[in-house]
Amino acid sequence: MLKAVILIGGPQKGTRFRPLSFEVPKPLFPVAGVPMIQHHIEACAQVPGMQEILLIGFYQPDEPLTQFLEAAQQEFNLPVRYLQEFAPLGTGGGLYHFRDQILAGSPEAFFVLNADVCSDFPLSAMLEAHRRQCHPFLLLGTTANRTQSLNYGCIVENPQTHEVLHYVEKPSTFISDIINCGIYLFSPEALKPLRDVFQRNQQDGQFCLALGEDSPGLWPGAGTIRLEQDVFSALAGQGQIYVHLTDGIWSQIKSAGSALYASRLYLSRYQDTHPERLAKHTPGGPRIRGNVYIHPTAKVAPSAVLGPNVSIGKGVTVGEGVRLRESIVLHGATLQEHTCVLHSIVGWGSTVGRWARVEGTPNDPNPNDPRARMDSESLFKDGKLLPAITILGCRVRIPAEVLILNSIVLPHKELSRSFTNQIIL
Repeated sequence: MLKAVILIGGPQKGTRFRPLSFEVPKPLFPVAGVPMIQHHIEACAQVPGMQEILLIGFYQPDEPLTQFLEAAQQEFNLPVRYLQEFAPLGTGGGLYHFRDQILAGSPEAFFVLNADVCSDFPLSAMLEAHRRQCHPFLLLGTTANRTQSLNYGCIVENPQTHEVLHYVEKPSTFISDIINCGIYLFSPEALKPLRDVFQRNQQDGQFCLALGEDSPGLWPGAGTIRLEQDVFSALAGQGQIYVHLTDGIWSQIKSAGSALYASRLYLSRYQDTHPERLAKHTPGGPRIRGNVYIHPTAKVAPSAVLGPNVSIGKGVTVGEGVRLRESIVLHGATLQEHTCVLHSIVGWGSTVGRWARVEGTPNDPNPNDPRARMDSESLFKDGKLLPAITILGCRVRIPAEVLILNSIVLPHKELSRSFTNQIIL
């Protein structure tokens, strides 16, 4: 029996995803046509012996999240439950806090997946490696170049046994070209080190508060546990943590720009996993170049040219002569005749007028591209907005013959002129 836990974080973690995260929780943002965490759930559901999928986070269980969970349970015929943290508890605190729910039914192991990663999720291969040599912690790792490795958790392994000998989260100097993918397989025994961290926090005097005159209590952060710093770094080299290397697709999804990059990776993978999701060129239909997803309810004019890496959502209208490339168009949006949208995300219900142009600059977070701009970098440099993909928030109106270049337009704006490299409030 197996279980899976998906760590979805909370609203305070979506700041780099704004203004898109104003409308839906970041884990539900559509990437390659489906909510971001549906890719995780699909991968978990394909593992033989999977009995339950748990989502842990600090989001309020609102209507979109509830509807998604109900739909996921029906589609995958698996219990999919959301466990809400009482406070943000870090990457490991939620696992320890909900340990009873995770261990209910006595699973032999459980997967832990960060919601903000894109991957082909080689979970079955990880399970085989775990069963060959069972250890408390198995980490999925991939390679990065020396420059980009500094932006991730770095792993030094024993090349013969794959034991993790040293782990450093975002080191200041080069440690290793093997980085942490944020996808794990834990034995039930892995919760014991989390308990040790929690108890150590309890015993530390600086974390204690007085809740009343005679009733001492704990500092609220005592339950916060960081897997990377508090557990992996501490236990490396003690024969408890091992790494499974993959050469498959992988990237983080921290910002809208990285969501567009992840969409490209998932769309390319659809050729093998979900060919039915990819649009095909048909007589009398739009011209399809490369991998494109079109929701069945979208209306696309025959003279439109789409692709590569285009995702068109529910109820979208694409007019005659439209050119779409490297972009995501969210549900209810309208692209009027002869618009051009490149390297952009068009928000829910937005309208782009005739002959308008919406264009951005790609900033793919490829860990093997030394020139890639990382999500952790600032939006600004020397007081100027750095070039990036263009984002139109929900219900933005772009009039005819207007150019929007490398800009972020907040929701409900109606523009009357062209803009370049600006945040439009």
